[in-house]
Amino acid sequence: MKVVADDKIPYLKGVLEPYATVAYVDGRSIAPHHVADADALIVRTRTRCDAALLAQSPVRFIASATIGFDHIDTAFCADRGIAWTNAAGCNSSSVQQYVGAVLALFRRTQHLRFADTTIGIVGVGHVGSKVERLARALGMRVLRNDPPRARREGDAGFVSLDHVVAEADIITFHVPLQRAGDDRTFHIADAALLARLRSGQILINTSRGEVIDTPALVALLRRSPLRACVLDVWENEPAINRELLALVDVATPHIAGYSADGKANGTAMSVQAVSRAFGLPLDAWAPTDVPLPPDTARREDCANRDAEDVLGALLAATYDIMADDRLLRALPDTFEQQRTAHPLRREWPLYTVSLPHATPDLARRVADLGFIVTP
Repeated sequence: MKVVADDKIPYLKGVLEPYATVAYVDGRSIAPHHVADADALIVRTRTRCDAALLAQSPVRFIASATIGFDHIDTAFCADRGIAWTNAAGCNSSSVQQYVGAVLALFRRTQHLRFADTTIGIVGVGHVGSKVERLARALGMRVLRNDPPRARREGDAGFVSLDHVVAEADIITFHVPLQRAGDDRTFHIADAALLARLRSGQILINTSRGEVIDTPALVALLRRSPLRACVLDVWENEPAINRELLALVDVATPHIAGYSADGKANGTAMSVQAVSRAFGLPLDAWAPTDVPLPPDTARREDCANRDAEDVLGALLAATYDIMADDRLLRALPDTFEQQRTAHPLRREWPLYTVSLPHATPDLARRVADLGFIVTP
């Protein structure tokens, strides 16, 4: 069998070679001639899997090492009998860590107090649920908006998007990109919604750039800046809007989910999916060579310290979000290269934390974030 794989997918090279011919190609450059004799594809969001690519190919399986699947023409695949998978939830903890770094930053620079803050989570799936867990551990009030879940589970515990806009201090988007239908998310944050935002609100988007209407957001930020606007995703990536880049408070190159753990999970889920589809002995494979940061132990003496100070310090300790912001602003033309060469970032469960003089409640909250709390 032959597999065509995006050459930027980490930890993949050498895994499938004992069982298949593997061609590694830049994801944006995968073309019909690459897949003319291929049985399977392993891709990221940069490869559009549709009739233009696959109509003349024998491909019968697509594995996407990403949580999103808007780059896959699912109707075409269904018509052609092409099976596909995505890596649902693979980087949910990574995005949780990213949002935690944002909250820690604004606690320090904008005097954000977690206990006095209401966060509205738009989309409470794999990622949004992790952000909810973060917010509750910090003591925030949480508003959840997720119409598909509300239909399945009942309205209790969910609110409308209008309710979120009216009451939330922070609005954070964690929705898939859907361009049509009852659950359309394309430009869900349109000019009308953005016009209802208040100057004291914080807007965060780590889902898809197309969720927010870019010209409308630019117009809003020109005339009435929000308390803060954080964008990890952009319309027309990698050719991002430079005026919008200058207007937002935190800007990163679509790397919220780019922890080493999230990338390893996505690769593992894709390899396992190909293994199941083609009867290979790799159903339980996972990378074993994920590098470690220099120091995975933290000590936070809690004596005479506010619990929020300790929590904020821990959220900031594992990821320097402003390093990514500075690099993107300095070199916006290297958006894709910054994604490929994103510095090593490991997630909270890799870190052990000692908390001398911590109350039992604080120790529990730190553990709820995912850190390993030691005596």
